[in-house]
Amino acid sequence: MNDSVSQARRRGGPALKQAVFLVGGRGTRLGALTAGAPKPSLLVAGRPFITYLIDNAVRHGFDDILLLAGYRAEALRRDWGEGSEGAARLARGGVQIAVIEEPAAAGTAGALVHARDRLDERFLLANGDSFFDFNWLDLLTIETPEDWQARIALRRVADGARYGRVELDGERVAAFAGTGRSGAALINGGVYLARRSLLDSIDRAPLSLEHDVFPRLAGAGRLHGRAYDGFFIDIGIPEDLARADATMAANVRRPAVFLDRDGVLNVDHGYVHRPEDFEWIAGAKAAIKNFNDAGYFVFVLTNQAGVARGLYSEEDVRALHRWIAADLQAVGAHVDQFEYCPYHPEGKVERYRRASDRRKPGPGMILDCLARFPVNKDRSFLIGDKPHDIAAAEAAGIPGYLFEGQNLLAYVEKVGRP
Repeated sequence: MNDSVSQARRRGGPALKQAVFLVGGRGTRLGALTAGAPKPSLLVAGRPFITYLIDNAVRHGFDDILLLAGYRAEALRRDWGEGSEGAARLARGGVQIAVIEEPAAAGTAGALVHARDRLDERFLLANGDSFFDFNWLDLLTIETPEDWQARIALRRVADGARYGRVELDGERVAAFAGTGRSGAALINGGVYLARRSLLDSIDRAPLSLEHDVFPRLAGAGRLHGRAYDGFFIDIGIPEDLARADATMAANVRRPAVFLDRDGVLNVDHGYVHRPEDFEWIAGAKAAIKNFNDAGYFVFVLTNQAGVARGLYSEEDVRALHRWIAADLQAVGAHVDQFEYCPYHPEGKVERYRRASDRRKPGPGMILDCLARFPVNKDRSFLIGDKPHDIAAAEAAGIPGYLFEGQNLLAYVEKVGRP
């Protein structure tokens, strides 16, 4: 096992795969707007708000999504429950989603207790009525004592009067203060890394995580946090719902870096398709995390003619990419999408013996990413180690940079990106 994976598991367990969203609130401050649907199902920039959260979870590598529903749960079951179009779409990408309805309103803490049997040992937890755009996996890198229960993402705001304040001592949450005090503050951003054992701190229902459980954990020294500066919006009041409707589409658009794989991320030993043969290029993992932290999409594009030549299978390619994702997660990094082309016009395997626009120097893999993700193309670029990589970038209308195989992080800093 790779050393970074071993260290990550010693720090906190196996790979983080589960994202849990609290979507059961009534939304009384929104009045008639939530008469027929819960807050997360309200349309924002033409889409149900919850879709932004689900998409963000999937691009961070989460493939087990739980929606903890309460008020108007039927709307969430219709869109995301078993047999729904939303669940089928996610399943095609290898992601499962489930709607878990609490029998009676029990607060955010009570909703977790009701879902106890479905929770992993560690899981990402997020409010379903706010969106906080930062590298969610960075929460894995916060240093905590062995008995930690939760890690919380904090947001700096100009006026914390509405939200209440969080006080940090280093990266230990020292205290929570109530609402009403104006001025700059750190506030709860509504995204957490949690342990299932925090449910042992919930002794009754209804109970609020934010107002009851987290202050108790802070007092015991088992709650830690870090401040982030990404786009933050909640839809709890009509004014903020209108602001989200006006700004959300623009704020989820982001630049992208397109990375070749063999020769850029790993040493090109020739037809690499097994984890034991994968050797990271110096600085590659750190470079990917820097792009994540800077808000870039990270796409990996790789020609895999070895499939067409019968040397290995598509499942071997996908399995290696899953291993890469797990290894990156150990340092708080992720790839938003792996794209590969198994075709070659001179392949030995008949089903793969053909030309394809997705095979570089064709731009197909780049164009597919541009079509599926909200990419700011004007700020995007590619890094490759072969002329055909650069040709693919030019054909797609983005700049291409030729990497010469030393240290990827140093190279990215040299060319002034991100």
